[in-house]
Amino acid sequence: MAAPDCVFHRTLTRSGPGPNKSSSSSPAVCREVLYVVDLQRYSRDQGSSVYFPQAVLNGDDLYDVTLTDGDCRLRVTLDPGLNRLVERNVLRAGSTLRNATFTPAMTAQLPACTGASADGDGYRLVSVEVTAGAPGEAEDEGLRRVHVDSLSWFGSSGPAGPLVPLRANRSVFLPLWNNVDYSGGVWREAPPTEEEEEEEEEGARRPAVTVSQLRDSFLIGRRGVARGVVHHQLIVRIINKSHLMYYGKTDQNCECPYKALLEVCDRTGSVCVVLWNSVCFGWYRCLKPDDIINLRRYRVKRRFLAEPDDIEISVNSRNPAAVISVLPESSVSPEHLPPAAFYSFWNSKELLGRPHDVVCDVIGLLTFSGRPERIRSNGRGAGLLEYHWLRLEDGSNNQPIMVKLFSTSQPKSHHKLHPLSVVVCTRLKLVRSSDQTSFFYLTNTTYTQVYCTGLGHHSEMSYRKLRPVRQFLQWLRSQDDGQVLSRALIGGFFIHPPPPVSLETYMKDRRGVPGFLRGAELQREVERLCYRERRTFCIQAAVTMVTYSRRGEEDRCLFWMDRASSLCSSSSPRLSKSYPLPSPSPSLSSSSSLLPLPSTPPSFRRPPSSSSSLSPRSPAVSPLDQRPGKSRKRKQTEPPTTKRHPFVTLQPENNKTVILFEASMEFLETTNPEEEEDDDDDDDGDTSSFVTAPLLPALPPISVETLPMRYDHAHKEDQAVAVEMGGAAWGRFETAINEYYTLRVRALSDGVSVDVVFLPHSSSSSPSAPLLSHSNTWTSILSHGAFSSQTPPPAPADLIGMATQLSNQRLVCVLEACHLGGATTELVLSRAFPLTH
Repeated sequence: MAAPDCVFHRTLTRSGPGPNKSSSSSPAVCREVLYVVDLQRYSRDQGSSVYFPQAVLNGDDLYDVTLTDGDCRLRVTLDPGLNRLVERNVLRAGSTLRNATFTPAMTAQLPACTGASADGDGYRLVSVEVTAGAPGEAEDEGLRRVHVDSLSWFGSSGPAGPLVPLRANRSVFLPLWNNVDYSGGVWREAPPTEEEEEEEEEGARRPAVTVSQLRDSFLIGRRGVARGVVHHQLIVRIINKSHLMYYGKTDQNCECPYKALLEVCDRTGSVCVVLWNSVCFGWYRCLKPDDIINLRRYRVKRRFLAEPDDIEISVNSRNPAAVISVLPESSVSPEHLPPAAFYSFWNSKELLGRPHDVVCDVIGLLTFSGRPERIRSNGRGAGLLEYHWLRLEDGSNNQPIMVKLFSTSQPKSHHKLHPLSVVVCTRLKLVRSSDQTSFFYLTNTTYTQVYCTGLGHHSEMSYRKLRPVRQFLQWLRSQDDGQVLSRALIGGFFIHPPPPVSLETYMKDRRGVPGFLRGAELQREVERLCYRERRTFCIQAAVTMVTYSRRGEEDRCLFWMDRASSLCSSSSPRLSKSYPLPSPSPSLSSSSSLLPLPSTPPSFRRPPSSSSSLSPRSPAVSPLDQRPGKSRKRKQTEPPTTKRHPFVTLQPENNKTVILFEASMEFLETTNPEEEEDDDDDDDGDTSSFVTAPLLPALPPISVETLPMRYDHAHKEDQAVAVEMGGAAWGRFETAINEYYTLRVRALSDGVSVDVVFLPHSSSSSPSAPLLSHSNTWTSILSHGAFSSQTPPPAPADLIGMATQLSNQRLVCVLEACHLGGATTELVLSRAFPLTH
């Protein structure tokens, strides 16, 4: 029952569907402020198009939105024409909405479905204005004052049971940003209660059938195995566990389209067990490698896309309903106890000599945890795959182990991947470049799993007793907390392996990749990016302006502008003085001035404060303030939020290994050790010299998400939330890099200009391998993407003074684009090669 002063009651009562009303009733516009409580994604099915007769269903996804006015709640479905607002992270939980337009719609769920609305009606959100703002900032202050769970539901929009999708016959929601992780309370963490009690066995358990007997019986066509249900008890050990596989399609009506693979074995052989559909809900999270399980009432089938004599065991919730139980080792007869899971741990030194595509396990101390990003998977109708980079150190070699870790259906584990954690990754494959044998990384296979300190994983796994693990723990206990903290980073722009330093090698590596883009084509491609989607683009361009800035002090900068591109009347490029201007609006924080929101439905109006220019423009900046006088130096004190202190001391006096020692203790203990509270050393920031100039370039400040943060052990959970997909604002944390350059490049093809960030300082704090030595000229710096690692970097004023080297230079620019949400897209120049012909 809605509250008497409920906004939804006043707005929607007249337009709601009823017994004598059609679903095409007139839209209702809510002029009052609404808040987004939750967003839930699911894939449409065969019947979903019926509920959107006027919409063009381009993608597979639909979204249900829970709204509140502060008095009651309402669940609606987002019109597919507004999906782009979610895909660009404009519309998100906590958003403030105005001028929301609703139309009545019927629900797709059958009345028998426990999560369906009582009366079968509902609403679609067909247009809306979203108030601009960064995640985690004041935009959701109104929502924070409301106890959402205590609010009543408007009309029949409330579920009669667990929440289910409104416009498709699905029984589960998908995570917002990938299809691999699980989402919602339906995924059980504890084993379900068996429906039928098993008879108590006297003494130790013995299997009624073995893996080899099942295989032989199936291959010879023995009745009861090849065609029917197998009731015989099979006792096996899990040696590998896959990530979840979602196979929901728009032309299928399967309620829970999931499957997962388990590689299991007994003393006679190994076989693949497939968990189907709702069995995954009850058992996927409960089972882990090393577990011994008992199976009954399953089917044996020929394994798909495998050898002719290979079989698989199909475990389903019906026809028949399989029986699964986890057994303690002590309950199994010793002569029938399955062999232990096998691990192949290699350290960083051993990996140097391993071939491409080999599979291995690694253990290491995490010293860099990258921000989650997404890339397009290959294939028709491919979606977005979420990944992030990890840097692991194990003391065997100066070169760390770099892991490109995709989702493994372990969202809690991925959230706990903080620096200074001990991380074990199993079943990774090695990726090695044929032209860069010194650079390699590890990435996922189907059976990759990750375990880290903080969740009690290590004490439960058999690998803790292996010699490579014990050797690593011995090295770990010799490390000093402070030294490790000084190089511990989280988030920020990152690229690995480093691109080649010559144009010829780079173009050779790009075989099969689309060629150079025109400026307008680059603009269109960037507008298509979804939230945290990462892509690489190449354009031929010339540099028309170079700016040096420090984060938080963008109103004072050094810059050089090409005379031929300037509208100023100066006779030659010169280094001059600029005066402070008002700081740009926070909602415009961006690493690129080229990039706005894409075209959106006419009913969505972005506030003027969050708009940005799209049209090709001259790279010159009109004079804003010209004052005569010589250049002078001005001291500026760093703001307190950008401390230069290299790390925070966490350990108490006379103990330099508290954090790392406790991380190693988890391999012995069965409970999570308490984390030590650490003290923050507040040091005054250093002072810096700036040469100012009369014309301040109109450039937005760098996005804070582009810069890696110093790991803060005292606020590790806050940092993890800030970096994760859809995370909160994180400008209050100390960044490892405060200086950056912005280059304005003009496409040679059509004259479109774009501002890109260049981070030559990043090599000093980069988690990847050190770069080569060079002469620190502009040509060599751009080709290597960083300053020389063997000589001190040039002073900013000197480098800006050397920018005349870029006049009339034709370059091949390699741009790394990543959409950071809303109107913010990051464009980083990773390489720029001179064109010699």
